[in-house]
Amino acid sequence: MRRLFPVTDQTPPADVREDREWSLDELADAYAYPAGAEREGAWLRANMVSSLDGAAQHDGRSQPISSDADMRIFGTLRGLADAVVVGAETVRLEGYRPARARAAFADRRAAAGQGRAPAIAVVSASLDLDFSLPLFTEPLVPTLVLTGAAAAPDRVREAEKAGAVVVVAGDGPGVEPARAVRALAERGLVRLLTEGGPRMLGQFAAAGVLDELCLTVSPTMTVGDAQRIAGGPSLADPARFALASVLEEAGFLFTRYRRA
Repeated sequence: MRRLFPVTDQTPPADVREDREWSLDELADAYAYPAGAEREGAWLRANMVSSLDGAAQHDGRSQPISSDADMRIFGTLRGLADAVVVGAETVRLEGYRPARARAAFADRRAAAGQGRAPAIAVVSASLDLDFSLPLFTEPLVPTLVLTGAAAAPDRVREAEKAGAVVVVAGDGPGVEPARAVRALAERGLVRLLTEGGPRMLGQFAAAGVLDELCLTVSPTMTVGDAQRIAGGPSLADPARFALASVLEEAGFLFTRYRRA
């Protein structure tokens, strides 16, 4: 990062505010999960990118509106998380792979009692997933599949045969956001990160289980009819979030909001 705007919950030392690239350690400190702030045993943050005109994607992918600095924060947030929660459609569109162990976060994760890498938790009602992909066959820690109790038994068997851990987090075919958070917390996965997609983020936000939003505002415009960062039915009343911090580099704003 090149620049730091005023922060509401912490102020870094003067040398960190200089016009230079932040180290991964400094980014990890800036994005640390709040101590003792877990609700119901877990803290769920989202990480998304949006163009100036509100698009979360261009041609179906987020990469065209992202940047190198955005990807450094992406990696940092993964390096801090116990589990990355992602929708099945995003897995298909973005070509998800297992999270990897990174030496830069090894000591920090060990001190926090975390594994070498975060687990990937895929949310899917239909279990229409390619279980031959490395996400399921080559993870450092087993990939989780969150689904409902009414999921097709043959697809559940396919997932388990591939090495995935199937977690029931709903009474019907789909996943109930609050139950998903609780189910992960019961497995000791309390530092949660979701990277989308928009429909799943909308469901989690509407259910009131989203604690924090890390939103990159990209200095781009896409026009078109791309999705916003969250989709689905409107809330009866807008959910209010409070600004926690803003970083800037090359016109990109890296904002962090917590539920008010």
